[in-house]
Amino acid sequence: MSTRDTCGALRYLRKMRIVIAGAHGQIARELGRLLVAHDHDVAGLIRNPDQAGDLEADGVAPVVIDLENSILDDVIQVLTGADAAVFAAGAGPGSGAERKDSVDRGAAVLLAEGAEQAGVVRFVQISSVGLDAVRDGARPEGLDDVMYAYLTAKLAAEEDLMTRDLDWTILRPGRLTNDPAVGRVDLAPSVEQGSIPRHDVAAVLAELINSGRGSRQILEVASGTSNIPDAVAALPITL
Repeated sequence: MSTRDTCGALRYLRKMRIVIAGAHGQIARELGRLLVAHDHDVAGLIRNPDQAGDLEADGVAPVVIDLENSILDDVIQVLTGADAAVFAAGAGPGSGAERKDSVDRGAAVLLAEGAEQAGVVRFVQISSVGLDAVRDGARPEGLDDVMYAYLTAKLAAEEDLMTRDLDWTILRPGRLTNDPAVGRVDLAPSVEQGSIPRHDVAAVLAELINSGRGSRQILEVASGTSNIPDAVAALPITL
């Protein structure tokens, strides 16, 4: 590592305050646990107050806020003083096209704008593979309305984030599974399509945040051949 890389890395070798949106999701909960284990202060944004106890058990401070129906000032207040923010929210299975837009696009855009105005430096966003198929209004034959809405919402959220004055990283996981963690991935701007355990996605996210690598990159990830620290270490570092 060069001297310049070392200076950049030192920004992240310290305790940080990290805010996770969608904090009760499977990936987000594992991410919260990993970040807490790394001695960071972690706040988890949730819509349902009944989920607060689960986050507290993980060592994550719950913050009840509905990003679908919040104003920018509320989001800025939550993010003020944070070093990093993670958008891990999603409308989820069974939701219709309208909620795909209001959560997967609208909530992501609101969190990014709030982070920018609150002075948050680092922003990591979970996205999806397959977005190039709907770029420029294209629609693959046989794609149903809800999946089309999901992909276009994710694409719009990415495009918004890339315009912002944030140290952003967009992570596009392959097909998510609940299999046990493997700890080995392929991580690059483009990888062969495949599946990946949710726990491994969380581990990649934690490594990206802890290391500061992957700055202003869109990265695809799937189960592969490199252990996660090495895969992340091979990426450019935030300066």
